Amino acid sequence: MGIHRLNHAVLYVSDLERSVAFYRDVLGFRRVPMTPDGFRGAAFLQAPDSTNDHDLGLFEVDADAGRSPAGRSTVGLYHLAWELDTLDELGATAERLAAAGALVGASDHGTTKSLYGHDPDGLEFEIVWIVPADLLDDAALAGRKRIGRLDLDAEKRRYGGQTRGGVGISVPA
Repeated sequence: MGIHRLNHAVLYVSDLERSVAFYRDVLGFRRVPMTPDGFRGAAFLQAPDSTNDHDLGLFEVDADAGRSPAGRSTVGLYHLAWELDTLDELGATAERLAAAGALVGASDHGTTKSLYGHDPDGLEFEIVWIVPADLLDDAALAGRKRIGRLDLDAEKRRYGGQTRGGVGISVPA
């Protein structure tokens, strides 16, 4: 057996409670009480519909720590991507990200419909809806070779706002 999926990510943040509030209030994560006794400066979070032990760990570093230069002057992680179930949820997430000043982009990648945001420390993430296997067509597959502007209303008309994404791709059929 080989690796089959990412279990969790751990991020360094400059203000733990500010980051916990962002992931909780904007993306719906909930804090999981699993920080070791006597250990300060860490929090573990679970995504809203996850059954995973935890999906995100946050470790606080110096409040004066600078933003990561990864991708500009060093190698490093570009972004994390989280999947959600419906295009309606993608739209609601876009609204929350915009209200928080955290929405930095929205793209159509053919088989995926994506939002891009950043957390309070400027760490980028992607929120993605994946076209279900039974709805893949030549146009969606060809779209993987380009980055287009996301027209969420058009995608809802095409696929339905409540259609469960990823079925047969990342979610068993």
